[in-house]
Amino acid sequence: MLYQAARSLMFKLDPEKAHDLSLNGLNLMANLGLSSLCATKSLSSPVEVMGIQFPNPVGLAAGLDKNGIAIDGMAALGFGFVEVGTVTPRPQPGNPKPRLFRIPEHQAIINRMGFNNQGVDTLLANIEKSRFDGVLGINIGKNFDTPVEQATDDYLISMRKVYEKASYITVNVSSPNTPGLRTLQFGDSLNELLAALKTEQAKLAQLHGKYVPVAVKIAPDMNEDEFGLVASALKSYEMDGVIATNTTLSREGVENSPISAEAGGLSGVPVRNAATKAIRILARELDGALPIIGVGGITNGFDAAEKIEAGASLVQVYSGFIYRGPELITESVKAIADLKHKG
Repeated sequence: MLYQAARSLMFKLDPEKAHDLSLNGLNLMANLGLSSLCATKSLSSPVEVMGIQFPNPVGLAAGLDKNGIAIDGMAALGFGFVEVGTVTPRPQPGNPKPRLFRIPEHQAIINRMGFNNQGVDTLLANIEKSRFDGVLGINIGKNFDTPVEQATDDYLISMRKVYEKASYITVNVSSPNTPGLRTLQFGDSLNELLAALKTEQAKLAQLHGKYVPVAVKIAPDMNEDEFGLVASALKSYEMDGVIATNTTLSREGVENSPISAEAGGLSGVPVRNAATKAIRILARELDGALPIIGVGGITNGFDAAEKIEAGASLVQVYSGFIYRGPELITESVKAIADLKHKG
């Protein structure tokens, strides 16, 4: 298959260089009308979540296309929805390189990118150039040098700017690579953020004449009580969705790899069980109050269906997509459809 051949070549390059080349390549192929060379059979399996009609339940997770340069190329591969970002109000370079590491024997990736992006205005310009008219999620975060106490200001700045272009907005409070960010998942910090987001959402809905759902992306590194507290806050403030989960700080499953000593968030197969466990706990605690988007360790159709069975309404892929390519999308859509048919 074309993707497997391309992957073999890309895996000989530095991971971040390969990442950038791949995005530029997808963008070029979309502009030339050649995306079908990489795409697999696209399956229609519509589902309504957060009041949005998704053509299928398998999406691209944030982080792969932070600046929205390859939206058309990604969409052409068969994703039911595409999430871009994480984007911050101001451009920032992210953490020093190297900051992206593959662990192929475990189908895993460690990254400490640090929200490297060209800023929300550049993202919006790229969206404007895109021809994509499907479901587009925009993931927002805070600048690294914004004090945690002022993080809400950053989220509101970006929320106001992206609102008109987004099908839904994701609030990233769970990246392990921005100091202090994960503290926003707890207690007064979380309550203050959610209250501000809902107030702003209501104002923007009136201003733009449309309601854009807001989801919160959380980490897998919590205990059951902490998940329960997060779920309670999300229900109290009537958030529209929760994305579970981000990368993990754990190194379980890759302990014997020399790469495991690298700082950053671990994604791929090793986070699969933790993410699925988080979904099960959230599904129980939320009791249908808001939908869950499941992400973490999906590398085949079984993994995707497992997330749905655990309580997710949609799934997203990232690391699994790097290792498997577009066939993972079709395989996952089919597995979820089969699960629902049996159910």
